[in-house]
Amino acid sequence: MANQSQVIERLINELTKMPGVGRKTAQRLTFFLLTAPDDYVVRLAALLQEVNEHVKPCRECGNLTESDLCPVCADDTRNRRLLCVVEEPADIPLVERTGEFSGLYHVLMGVISPLDGIGPDQLRLAELVRRAREGDVVEVIVATDPDVEGDATAYYIAKLLTPLGVKVTRIARGLPVGGDLDFADEVTLAKAIAGRHLLEG
Repeated sequence: MANQSQVIERLINELTKMPGVGRKTAQRLTFFLLTAPDDYVVRLAALLQEVNEHVKPCRECGNLTESDLCPVCADDTRNRRLLCVVEEPADIPLVERTGEFSGLYHVLMGVISPLDGIGPDQLRLAELVRRAREGDVVEVIVATDPDVEGDATAYYIAKLLTPLGVKVTRIARGLPVGGDLDFADEVTLAKAIAGRHLLEG
């Protein structure tokens, strides 16, 4: 019984490492899994293993995909003159659901945050500059969260890209200051994209 309790505690601790999962939620998930049918747990474990083995970053934008290119980058109907810069792959479906954006994406994998030890070199900014230089990019929409780190990252991107002749815009303040993109509804996010403003580099 002691060993079982240790295993349960280890699972709870692992689950608390997930974003937005506190100890109480981790405990609920753990006891759900302990009482779930065996075939469900086996399928879930197999799926997690499959995702871990086969899902990787898109070589162009950084979105998560099972192929060399993600479905958006592989879609010839997308507007390749327009790039939307987001913090994480999870932000892309949020923007897609608005129906307001028809271009391509670029995932930074974070934002500039000196307090967390994250500088420009830890982000996919060199890849963004390369895409701006080598492609037909006319405008880059920065859709980072409307907080201090998101704003700092947006202005840093403007300084990098404006000298290249690329128009850099920032999504409008339809989003609450300090809020996260993933808590915004589609209508609010669509208005924020439509009302974007120019950033000076």
